[in-house]
Amino acid sequence: MGHFSISDLEQLSGIKAHTIRMWEQRYGLLHPVRTATNIRTYCDDDLRRLLNVTTLCGRGQRISQVARLTDAEISEAVLACCDDSHDYHRQVNALLAAMLGFDEPRLDQLLSEATARLGFENMMLRVAYPLLQRIGLMWLAGTVDLGQEHMLAHLLRQKLLAATDALPKVPTTARRWVLFLPGDELHELALLFMNYLLRARGQHTLYLGQNLPTVGLTNVNAAYRPDAVATVLTTQPERGRVAEYARELRALFPEAQLVVYGPLARQEGLELPANCVSPLLMTDFLALISAEVTEPVAA
Repeated sequence: MGHFSISDLEQLSGIKAHTIRMWEQRYGLLHPVRTATNIRTYCDDDLRRLLNVTTLCGRGQRISQVARLTDAEISEAVLACCDDSHDYHRQVNALLAAMLGFDEPRLDQLLSEATARLGFENMMLRVAYPLLQRIGLMWLAGTVDLGQEHMLAHLLRQKLLAATDALPKVPTTARRWVLFLPGDELHELALLFMNYLLRARGQHTLYLGQNLPTVGLTNVNAAYRPDAVATVLTTQPERGRVAEYARELRALFPEAQLVVYGPLARQEGLELPANCVSPLLMTDFLALISAEVTEPVAA
């Protein structure tokens, strides 16, 4: 069982500490224990409940209503957030069932079939991304484990690398992008897909991958002269350092357009430097880069 401080909960959930305390005192939402020095500590169940409640409140439900629900009712309500009736729902459900059964061959088959029907890009946008969103909500509800998630992520990573490698080579005279993740950031799927989208639209990329501290970027601007720089902030840097990190990137790449994507880049009130954009969705990033060209290169 985890032992989290209230500042840990604030960092992981995005809910301010004073709000967490109010929810705890007014609604009995969490049940911390106190150390010998009278400091509150919270367990895994507290964190999961807080994340679930945050998900429901973010979809318009009142905290006073949510707090009256049992853990089982909250989990059911979180899972219901994904129960829409779009055309790809059946494919997502089939993939989800294969993942929960650790059926890697079936997962591979289903993704390959979806790619054959839709094309790789549409498979990622219409099937893989909704699946990943569903898994995120299931994690909040406590119904998926890391092994299942890692199996799917590894398979999607393989397919992204293979699809990107199959694209035609792009001349270095094309619009130039540098792509990387911050130090200690390992969530690479979104960045890999961005790399694919850019290459498919005839734009040149210098892909630097995961876990790259800013010191590793010192000589990139002078050597490569990028027109644009993109990064994805999922768990890094710390929530309170995102604006500072963006300013560091602006100093390293003073002339390039800066694209900062991911949940940490979508904080309310976040002030980003000039010529820096934070697309809300991957489709927004796609619209941004598609403005540079007319037609994508065939996969």
